[in-house]
Parts: sequence; structure tokens; C-alpha cells
Amino acid sequence: MSDWLGLAFFALLIVGVILGLRALAKPRTRTAEEFEKGAAQSASFTGALLNALHDVTDPSAKRAKEVRMQMKEGRYMKKKREGKASGEE
Repeated sequence: MSDWLGLAFFALLIVGVILGLRALAKPRTRTAEEFEKGAAQSASFTGALLNALHDVTDPSAKRAKEVRMQMKEGRYMKKKREGKASGEE
């Protein structure tokens, strides 16, 4: 009899885990205001500390971040392009 109770317990445990994971996997709909609020709060002290530590341990990542910012601003390799343009004339 105790074998059946143990088997029933594990079966209920497995069914509960599956149902719990399905409930957690459902995406929650959020408004634009909720998304902006969450994005503003995600920048925490721990995240900033880990980013700084990563920059110290991997200098090439810091340079890559600078290059991405320059590309977004449209000023990456601008001096080289200007030099090539003036050299051809």
C-alpha cells in the first residue's frame, strides 16, 4: 500500500511541476508605460558593477562598446573617410 502512496505522490508532484511551468511560461501583456518603467528600473547598481568589472577584465570589450556608440552617432572612422576623400582629389 505504501508503494502506491509513494507513486501517487510522485505523480502529483510531476503534474504540479508541469502545470506550474506552463503557468510561468505564459507571456504577460504589458502596456508601453509598464515597459518603460521596467526598463528604467533594470539599471541597478549590481549591473553597473558587473559591466565595470567586465570592462576591466576584457579591454577589447570596452573598445567595442566605444565603436558601437560611435557608429550609432555616425562618427565612426569619419576622419579616415575625410582623408581618403581629400587624397583622391
